[in-house]
Amino acid sequence: MLSTEELIHIRRDLHQIPELGYEEVKTQQYLLARLHELPQEFMTIELWKTGVFVFLNGKDPSRTIAYRADIDGLPIVEQTSYGDYKSKHEGNMHACGHDVHMTIALGVISYFSHNQPSQNQLFIFQPAEEGPGGAKQMLESEQLKKWWPNEILALHIAPEYPVGTIATKPGLLFANTSELFIHLKGKGGHAAYPHTANDMVVAASHLVTQLQTIVSRNVNPLDAGVVTIGVIKGGTKQNIIADTAVIEGTIRTKSIETMQVIKKRIESLLNGLEIGFDCQVEIDYGANYCQVYNDETVSNSFIEFAKANEHVNLSICSEAMTGEDFGYFLEQIPGMMFWLGVESPFGLHDARLEPNEDAIPFAVQTIIEYFKQHNSAK
Repeated sequence: MLSTEELIHIRRDLHQIPELGYEEVKTQQYLLARLHELPQEFMTIELWKTGVFVFLNGKDPSRTIAYRADIDGLPIVEQTSYGDYKSKHEGNMHACGHDVHMTIALGVISYFSHNQPSQNQLFIFQPAEEGPGGAKQMLESEQLKKWWPNEILALHIAPEYPVGTIATKPGLLFANTSELFIHLKGKGGHAAYPHTANDMVVAASHLVTQLQTIVSRNVNPLDAGVVTIGVIKGGTKQNIIADTAVIEGTIRTKSIETMQVIKKRIESLLNGLEIGFDCQVEIDYGANYCQVYNDETVSNSFIEFAKANEHVNLSICSEAMTGEDFGYFLEQIPGMMFWLGVESPFGLHDARLEPNEDAIPFAVQTIIEYFKQHNSAK
């Protein structure tokens, strides 16, 4: 089993090479190098695009339990206090903790490669979680069909919880999510002659305000939804009327039905915008992630295990509006996800995020203990 020092070293290596979805070439190479250092007697390694499958044959298997770790980074310029192990890929950063996720998976694999489990185990290093959604495509892979698991588990770091805390719940954990890209096209012109042009900065400004009325006026107040606009672009110079504008954002809902309500209302607003501002509008919902819905049986089994483990501080949490494509696995395979406390003052997707590395050996040991208990023949 990897020592704490080795685990931290691995995490810092991975932190330096963040790569965007389906570009995780160096990450894949690093994972393979580490995996090939382990005993191969009952291990099978196969590649899928920039991801990796690791299958461990059980001693007397009647089932297969899977564990998934996502591997991609984000297009964020790092602002941590790290020294030698800051990102070496300028403009990219592991600001969502996927470097921690991978390290934990390697730690668990290391243990079971030396201590053959009773049941089969499948470890999935999944690319493109941040987009365009590697989980959905990975479900169609030949490897997953060949090693189809009976159960699947995953975690996500949580900066708001202290080290030693695991937070989860049966049922809905993460929201349904959709990206939102809107392109407006009008007519440019000179700032001194606005009557001869068709200003898309003005049109986009009106639209952003209208979009913020959807949740407050079209969503049942007993339900929940979010429409956030993170990017608005238009124009090239202060005295030129912009002929185009771009709006980018995200939609998040507790229910699939509310997602449909919000999208229908957005499209109605865009139809009105085309008439009111005499422009052309194109909309693209980009990557759509379904909800993360924890299986009752699997999550209750994990919760009972955590309650009985004196080293674990268990929290039964509320659902969150975060998005995760792990939900696609849970649509087809009974399983669950949980939050892992890493006590950082800065949140997910923050350029200053510094997870507490003490969470890594804690998570590795906890998952090993759960697998050892849970892998007994049934």
